Amino acid sequence: MKMRHALSSALLSASFATAQLPDGAAISLSHGTAANSSRVTITDPGNHVWTLQSSPNLDDWTDVQSYKVHNGRLDTTVAHASSTTQLFYRTIYSAALQGTITSTTASALVLPATPYDYDNPALPPAFAVNPIAGQDNMPAGNVTTDAGAKLGRILFYDKRLSLNQTVSCSSCHQQANGFSDPDRFSRGFEGGRTDRNSMGLSNARWYQRESFFWDERSATLEIQVLQPIQNPVEMGMTLPALEARLGAEPFYTDLFNQVFGSPAVTSDRIARALAQFVRSIISVSSRYDAARAANFAIGAGWSNQEEQGRQLFNAPGSCSACHGTDNFVPGPNIFNNGLEFPYVDLGRGGVTGNAADNGKFKVGSLRNIALTAPYMHDGRFATLEQVVDFYSNQVVDNPNLSPPLRLPPQQGGGVRRPNFTAQQRAALVAFMRSLTDPSLATDPKYSDPFNYGN
Repeated sequence: MKMRHALSSALLSASFATAQLPDGAAISLSHGTAANSSRVTITDPGNHVWTLQSSPNLDDWTDVQSYKVHNGRLDTTVAHASSTTQLFYRTIYSAALQGTITSTTASALVLPATPYDYDNPALPPAFAVNPIAGQDNMPAGNVTTDAGAKLGRILFYDKRLSLNQTVSCSSCHQQANGFSDPDRFSRGFEGGRTDRNSMGLSNARWYQRESFFWDERSATLEIQVLQPIQNPVEMGMTLPALEARLGAEPFYTDLFNQVFGSPAVTSDRIARALAQFVRSIISVSSRYDAARAANFAIGAGWSNQEEQGRQLFNAPGSCSACHGTDNFVPGPNIFNNGLEFPYVDLGRGGVTGNAADNGKFKVGSLRNIALTAPYMHDGRFATLEQVVDFYSNQVVDNPNLSPPLRLPPQQGGGVRRPNFTAQQRAALVAFMRSLTDPSLATDPKYSDPFNYGN
């Protein structure tokens, strides 16, 4: 055994004992914040069993407690009896310990006694009628249920879905950032970068075209959720390997049995559960929603500036032409918004091979837009102010530029350039910020459910 990282005080000394550590594992042991306590921190992508031991003399060691890492990390504090003599602590990994503790539903996960409500969300009345009702892409064969979305939530945060068990879906779609990535391009399981920015997931259920990814290459959400798992940059797994890995975990066979009626872990079931969770990520508690319920009356909940921004946003030929309804998404169309020409990224055209689709990209919901910077498919804009400036006077003319961004033929058909004043620019930004629902970023029903110790 090799001793390292020794810590000492009048009453306590801590050290590590390590044999051959698993790949990617790291351990630290330090004094806890409370008296007579030790803090154990383990990073371990392989989710192994570890044991904390104590000794008065570095020769005679006694097991204090064994731990199972459930999702790559453990951080816990252990209280120990006070002593007038110096004590030593070490954390041990050995092959013989493995299998002594398993990840069960009770031990691996922190779930509420009363299940979260995913299948019956409280929605504004406008969501029950057209046009929003017609935008709902939930298929009859995969209606969201409480149990299915719960399983999807666990899968969404589980690093087992990547080859080396270091990243999860949530690594690129972070709750605090509106389920997007604050980095311009996301980092994959081996450190490589994606070639597009991670789109926010708020209200993905209401996208009439049903297709997903910026270039809409996945016809449904059920197809989309499996693609990052198999992507060689993002997660690097194969579906058979994923099925085998998850099927070996007792808590997964239990959960799959609860949702689907048998313990079999299949890629189809994984896709259905993940899609249910993503569709359950619903934002309807923003300042905008409160103002709509009050008919946009100016007062404590709605400002003159926000109302000016709303009027500009909804003006003919303005933002709402592509970001319509209270979900701020398109109807049946996909758009070219004039980001560049010649095209660096063909977007939808790269999938269809149709030149008329070049430069066209999926239009995501503006819900929680203040949380999802940077903006556009390539994350080129860091702020909402830059986005407004772009639409004000920087749109690039090209053969596929969408009609809302052009003047009518009787006005020459050129690029529409509103040239917003500083006041209008600030009003539009204020309005878009009103679409942010701060509760979504902290709601526990959408948070990481794994047990990481403390």
